[in-house]
Amino acid sequence: MFEAAESLRSEFADLERTLADPATHADLALARRTGRRYAELTPIVKGLAEYDQLTDDLDAARELATDDPSFADEADELAARLDEVTHKLTALLAPRDPHDSSDALLEIKSGEGGEESALFAGDLFRMYVRYAEARGWTVDVLDSQETDLGGYKSITAAIKARGNDPDNFPYGVLKFEGGVHRVQRVPVTETQGRVHTSAAGVLVMPDAEEAEVAIDPDDLRIDVYRSSGPGGQGVNTTDSAVRITHLPTGIVVSCQNERSQLQNKESAMRMLRARLVAAAEEQAAAEASAARRSQVRTVDRSERIRTYNFGENRIADHRIGYKAYNLDAVLAGDLGGVIQALQAADLAERLDQIG
Repeated sequence: MFEAAESLRSEFADLERTLADPATHADLALARRTGRRYAELTPIVKGLAEYDQLTDDLDAARELATDDPSFADEADELAARLDEVTHKLTALLAPRDPHDSSDALLEIKSGEGGEESALFAGDLFRMYVRYAEARGWTVDVLDSQETDLGGYKSITAAIKARGNDPDNFPYGVLKFEGGVHRVQRVPVTETQGRVHTSAAGVLVMPDAEEAEVAIDPDDLRIDVYRSSGPGGQGVNTTDSAVRITHLPTGIVVSCQNERSQLQNKESAMRMLRARLVAAAEEQAAAEASAARRSQVRTVDRSERIRTYNFGENRIADHRIGYKAYNLDAVLAGDLGGVIQALQAADLAERLDQIG
């Protein structure tokens, strides 16, 4: 049982040695990756140690119980504890997304519905910001295109965790948010009081580090142009905005929020790396057999995943049949219920894969 135990223990010991080496901390990216993997393996290694100890204690108690019946009760207690630890370890060792311990880039784009869709995109962004704040994450807007009424045609933000809690990395928590979010409500632009349906697309990508994604500079076309939209001094007066086209894939990213061309280029490259990772995962999912393809997770922004009905104060996630009547709280950042339900469905599917 737990065939990977020895290899994980060995990896954990290697990580401990790496973290004890002062040279590791001279490379911030290496130190961060090592620390995150160490934090990820810590509960597994501790669980394996507890499993081994309980197994030995249970064997001893059962052996003693053959001569002394008083040990039978102790054996039953140890067996119950072993069942709990086994269940926990099985969940920890289930196949998982290698990017779960990553920060995230969140992109929201308005869709059908015009200005109302842009306003809804703004509502979604504020919902995620409030949720991020509640979890102790930081949110940094990389690029945005605002509308006259305060909505967003598009907005891209980096969401970053503090610390190395393996259950609190943004990508691992938010990855199920990717897809089409549909809203049903009376828009502020509606004069007749009619309910409209509009939508916004959400894409959640792992915030890949430079060392994780190889990009050939010869594969890039970089254009600079003058920023557009509202802004303070310096905006709209210099060619600081940057557009990068990745020629092999046709992926295009742009950034204009920063004052300097260099800062915008760095942000655009960050967005490009995330897009390339997401594209690779989407291709892998498309090539996977239908039986193994996840029914929960998606990086396809064309898939409708959720409806927000203001008239009924209802939120419904169509992938898992989740429904709740606390839409006002959800939009205020209380996403815990739906995210936990999605995580539970995903875990059940991963456990099913290992039989």
